[in-house]
Amino acid sequence: MSKKKPDNTATFKKFTKWLWILFLGGFGFIALLFFLGSIGVFGPLPSFEELENPENNLATEVISIDDKTLGKYFNENRTPIKYKDIPENIVKALVATEDVRFYEHSGIDFYGTTRAFVKLGKDGGASTVTQQLAKLLFHGEGSKNLIERLSQKIKEWIIAIRLERQYTKEEIITMYFNKQDFLYNAVGLRSAARIYFGKEPKELKIEEAAVLVAMLKNPSLYNPHRESKKEKTLLRRNVVLKQMEKNGVISLEEKDSLQKLPMVINFSPEDTGYGVATYFREYLRGFLKTWVKDNKKPDGTEYNIYRDGLKIYVTLDSRMQQYAEDAMKEHMSNLQRVFYKQQKKNKNAPYYDLTVKEIERNMESAMKRSNRFRRMKKAGVSEADIKKSFNEKTEMRVFSWKGDIDTIMTPMDSIRYYKYFMRAGLMSMEPQTGHVKAWVGGINYKHFQYDMVKQGKRQVGSTFKPFVYATAINQLQISPCEEFSNTIWTIPKGKYGLDKDWAPANADHKYGGFKTLKNALATSTNVITAQLIDKTTPQNVVKLAKNLGIESDILAVPSIALGTVDLSLFEMTGAYNTFPSKGMYVKPIMILRIEDKNGTVLENFTPETKEVMSEESAYTVVNLLEGVTQYGSGARLRNAARSYPDSIVSGHPYKFKNPIGGKTGTTQNQSDGWFMGFVPNLTTGVWVGGEERSIHFADIGRGQGASMALPIWALYMKKCYADKELEISDGAFIKPANFDVELDCDKYKKQQEEDQNTTEVDPEF
Repeated sequence: MSKKKPDNTATFKKFTKWLWILFLGGFGFIALLFFLGSIGVFGPLPSFEELENPENNLATEVISIDDKTLGKYFNENRTPIKYKDIPENIVKALVATEDVRFYEHSGIDFYGTTRAFVKLGKDGGASTVTQQLAKLLFHGEGSKNLIERLSQKIKEWIIAIRLERQYTKEEIITMYFNKQDFLYNAVGLRSAARIYFGKEPKELKIEEAAVLVAMLKNPSLYNPHRESKKEKTLLRRNVVLKQMEKNGVISLEEKDSLQKLPMVINFSPEDTGYGVATYFREYLRGFLKTWVKDNKKPDGTEYNIYRDGLKIYVTLDSRMQQYAEDAMKEHMSNLQRVFYKQQKKNKNAPYYDLTVKEIERNMESAMKRSNRFRRMKKAGVSEADIKKSFNEKTEMRVFSWKGDIDTIMTPMDSIRYYKYFMRAGLMSMEPQTGHVKAWVGGINYKHFQYDMVKQGKRQVGSTFKPFVYATAINQLQISPCEEFSNTIWTIPKGKYGLDKDWAPANADHKYGGFKTLKNALATSTNVITAQLIDKTTPQNVVKLAKNLGIESDILAVPSIALGTVDLSLFEMTGAYNTFPSKGMYVKPIMILRIEDKNGTVLENFTPETKEVMSEESAYTVVNLLEGVTQYGSGARLRNAARSYPDSIVSGHPYKFKNPIGGKTGTTQNQSDGWFMGFVPNLTTGVWVGGEERSIHFADIGRGQGASMALPIWALYMKKCYADKELEISDGAFIKPANFDVELDCDKYKKQQEEDQNTTEVDPEF
């Protein structure tokens, strides 16, 4: 009896039935999940408004006058980029590596999802760029709990579909790149390009773009800055390049040659303690904190400089700022070498003029001002225990001119270690506009945060003398070639409120004969400056100084003629700027305008000006100050033959040949060194000294302003002149029309003698 054949038709029908049941059931299940997710069963979904305006922390950007980003203020260092500014090679690298069907799907790649499900993710996941954006915008890292992760995935799908309906593909890519966190305060593509390569995105090469796209998979695992991750990052970069070749973005030959290139980065961290103009940016932060209180949003709330993406356009020139910082580093590292050498013979190093008890009190005071002391005090630690901890050795990283050093020392020793470092400040501004072009408040913001441009005030020494001379010229209409006796000048007790006679001596203690005003200022002759302030009165000198923009208190006493007053570099540079600006005081201005994140101008800034002296008087003072750099204390700007002790004058010889007005200043015991100098379109002031007046060079040769401060000015100007795009003037100062004052003292003297010989004398007298 034969077996009954199986009914193949019935079996096929049964199989087909179950296949459809599974298919429709699966489809229905997915549809149900989508429905449940859309009504919030798996948690709330973003509203239409949230999709339209996803919350971002946008960094406030400080932009120089030459359109370079100087720095940012941020919680997240995100500076948005527009699609048109994203290079095509980065977009293609992203699509080729992360989502090859990006332009074909509507948020979900069903082919990729099916493949990932069937192969259990062995060939990679299936998250599209849109899904990744959804995750970045609305919940961040996925949960490790399977059920929670499933609900998150469903929400990602729903949000991705909504994003695709709401935005174009270009907008999605732009949002994706703006939201990505590349670590090290690099949030968004633009920040990442600047921090890892020191470039704007449009400047990136293909192999550099590939590194950033490689990081998208896991910025911690594939991070080119981390030494332990460099090999993995290089391999991942090459995978990106392979994907680009596979998808026709680059040729096979290009891929092969690019994969052979080493991975080179230019890590440029962006934080307050890093980058250029660090001191200026900190000053600006303080200004903005006040500005936001006085300039509210339309809804009455305050702008947040860390989140609202403001753009602050400033007057600083990034090139000049860099030249200023480089000049300071070059000279101050050399100056420090000489200072260390001298301190080897100082038993109380780095102090002079103090007793051991005074030094101990000074050190204890410094300890109590330290951040470490304040933190421990706030934590409730007793003062005795705090002091004990300051004498216990600990690991720390300290500053040196060759780079930070890891060492072990007591906190008290570290305080004294930092006392050894000479400090400095530089400010540079444009006479005609008042635009501040460079601002260097110290030698290293990370370790020395006190700003010696605006915060610090020190005795100005002989740099104050031009204000006395300017008062005399403006008030008495005297010629710079007029002669004065080089003899001791005494202002008696009682005059100007003096409690005793005042008769200053010359620094070189040489007297006799006569000197012209021009020669007296060039050689910084004290006795003639004393005569001038007596003839003009201290009150009138103070009045002029105030008109020159000096806001600090100045006592109207004769000794101010020699620079006993404490002023800031900011005040001094603004005041000196009046001379090349033809007698017009232009208040230093640092900000051009402030815009919101959409480019709407919130405020424009314009300089404040006022006429302080006639153009003729200002030009005469300029001529006096030119004499200082020709045959006075600033002549080393021009001479080439001299050598200086310990090669302290960095970069000499300078061999400047163009007209320069300037004045050096040195205070008692060489505690402060100044140089104020200008050319027709740039005024720059420099101060150098110790943290305290008792920290200084032992001798005038090394400690005078011409050795401590002038070299920074000279190095800075050499760099500026070398950059022809800056157009720093090397021409003459413009003489006023109808100017009739004789500035050639030989001609003036000859004319005086001729006038005297031709004068008719009445015979009866």
